[in-house]
Amino acid sequence: MTTQAMRAPKQPASALLIDFEGVVYRRDVSASAPIEERHGLELGTVNGIGAQWGRLRQALAGEVSRAEWLDGIAHALADRVGGLEPARALVAEAQQHHGAVDPEVLAFVDEVRAAGRRVGLAANAMDDFAEVLARYDLADHFDVIVNSAEIGIHKPAPEFFKRASMAIETPPNRCLFVDDDDRDVRAARAVGMSAYRYNGPQDFPYLRAALGL
Repeated sequence: MTTQAMRAPKQPASALLIDFEGVVYRRDVSASAPIEERHGLELGTVNGIGAQWGRLRQALAGEVSRAEWLDGIAHALADRVGGLEPARALVAEAQQHHGAVDPEVLAFVDEVRAAGRRVGLAANAMDDFAEVLARYDLADHFDVIVNSAEIGIHKPAPEFFKRASMAIETPPNRCLFVDDDDRDVRAARAVGMSAYRYNGPQDFPYLRAALGL
């Protein structure tokens, strides 16, 4: 865990870029446990295969669709669960277990926008991200949506943050980036953004100060 200086930058940021999964949205990775147990798999097997970087990177960069990514997981599981079709059914069932939007984070986003600051959702996501946002009625809470699969560049690539800055029409040095991943926070800082690793609602006072609120 990286220690963070608990003080706001000298010049408050005029725009907020915030991560999706892990900040705005929390996924319960244990939800697939009963499904995996039923198929004789260890807890976390499906998520672990899906998160293998060589596989996940293609989906986050928009090189393959979510459907193709899921089918890749099924192919990797086929020998363990009796064939490809049972594996596809297992993966489809596991995908039915969604997480939830954090209401405190969403209220903070709304507060920032009400105060006149632009807010962008800056996410490593897949080709169906618009559908995900629609499921939780989220799109209207943000001024811009920056989806890695749509722009073909994923965090922590510097170009992702440059594109996010352009999308929100704010220079990098006037953007505050908030993410739960240290690597992405460091990458945002490297392009000149103020950046903070999110730990929970206890961080809101600092973030308000960083935005001059």
